[in-house]
Amino acid sequence: MQNGINRNVYLIFGVGLAVLLLSACGTTRKIRQQHVEKVVETAKTFQGTPYRYGGTTRAGMDCSALVYLSFRSVGVNLPRVSEEQSRVGKRVSKRKLKKGDVVFFATGKRRRKVTHAGIITEKRSGTVYFIHASTSLGVTEDNIQSRYWSRRWVRARRMF
Repeated sequence: MQNGINRNVYLIFGVGLAVLLLSACGTTRKIRQQHVEKVVETAKTFQGTPYRYGGTTRAGMDCSALVYLSFRSVGVNLPRVSEEQSRVGKRVSKRKLKKGDVVFFATGKRRRKVTHAGIITEKRSGTVYFIHASTSLGVTEDNIQSRYWSRRWVRARRMF
């Protein structure tokens, strides 16, 4: 009789644990999606902010500050410089980009040296858009598949 009770206790415990773990996966996905939405929403509030090298305010900011401040809004502390940001998170291929992924480009003389960063804002009809701080336009959205950006692509990272 004792063994039967012990088995039932273990069975109930095991089922309960399985339910908890399975529901946590759904909850984790939901939390990730909420974070992604908040990051993109925060980045979009900076649209129109002029570009300022080293700037971190609405008076002027650079590309890495946009990424840094957007992720800080959900409690993720990234490095302040785009080259260092490009080493954090999980690597993502260009064809698997999702909203909230951070993309990195080489806009300087060296073809593989990260000098620019942005955040994927949406994928629509096969077109991928990202927000970044442009030296000429300030914080703006662009098509990542444009000739200019596709030639300067280096990598992408998923932060959560």
